[in-house]
Amino acid sequence: MLYHLLYPLHTEYGFLNVFRYVTFRTASATLTALAISFFLGPWLIARLRQFQIGQHIRQEGPETHRSKAGTPTMGGILILAAIVAPTLLWANLTSVFVWVALGTTLAFGIVGFTDDYRKIVKKRSLGLSARAKILLQSASALVVGMVLFAMSKDGNFSTVILFPFVKELRPDLSWFFIPFAVLVIVGASNAVNLTDGLDGLAIGTVLIAASAYTVLTYVTGHAQFSAYLDLIHIPRIWELTIFGGAMVGASLGFLWFNSYPAQVFMGDVGSLALGSAIGTMALLIKQEILLMLVGGVFVLEALSVIIQVASFKLTGKRVFRMAPLHHHFELAGWSEPKVIVRFWILGIMFALASLTTLKLR
Repeated sequence: MLYHLLYPLHTEYGFLNVFRYVTFRTASATLTALAISFFLGPWLIARLRQFQIGQHIRQEGPETHRSKAGTPTMGGILILAAIVAPTLLWANLTSVFVWVALGTTLAFGIVGFTDDYRKIVKKRSLGLSARAKILLQSASALVVGMVLFAMSKDGNFSTVILFPFVKELRPDLSWFFIPFAVLVIVGASNAVNLTDGLDGLAIGTVLIAASAYTVLTYVTGHAQFSAYLDLIHIPRIWELTIFGGAMVGASLGFLWFNSYPAQVFMGDVGSLALGSAIGTMALLIKQEILLMLVGGVFVLEALSVIIQVASFKLTGKRVFRMAPLHHHFELAGWSEPKVIVRFWILGIMFALASLTTLKLR
């Protein structure tokens, strides 16, 4: 919005020429998201307490979590506001990629909001059924896949995927890109949701992954950088960098309130939206396979649940003390802050490793 209002005036006021630079607008979006978080956070937490919108703790969870019952939840509303508003303010809104990312994030946020609302109404830790949640997520992701496939037919997108470390392997998925998109977005969304079990764990790890994808988006959108690194250059994709910057700022701002001991939880409205946002960014910049490395912590958390369930059904035995993985280490004697910080360190290592793949081909 500001881009459209102010940049056209740069011929009369030279200093407004700065609005042409995506780096300036990305930094501005990040700072705006932080400001929104700091300004609205205390007010939202107070309102959530006033309306008794508190977290319900699973009985089968670690006993140390019982004291967290009643902590305000649905703080993901703050995250969504801090992503959407700065993106609309600072991005070039003629970019379809920005609208795809915003639309996906909001759609999954609505699914998460519905799930959280049902939990509050029923006064227990169960919201939507697993089947209903997956169906709603899949339907939203299906729309995204179909839109991107249609764009590829017009030459505005590519259904080719890249593989880390392998320059020559670039298969074109064609129409199969649609179910592939559903798998990426729904998988990323649920992986972040599973990681959201300790104070600051999920939002800190999202902050790291979003930072990595913001850098990757800028590089992909830059003609010279993408050519040098042998990436698929997608014209105008770097407007998505502003969306990534807003997500970084929103994550950092929410971490202020969600760090141990948490004043507010993001709920499914936050975790599902953030996971879908990262998955969508991965699809749009053609770094879907790299998502498994950028979001390595999310992958480990999801795999721990899959392994635990499969092992118990097949052998009647559990591999981990408790799944997801962060609970295993809690029950192994690690304090909650230690688990959180060590998982953050892992997330940073995965993100740095992913950036090295740009040159190691």
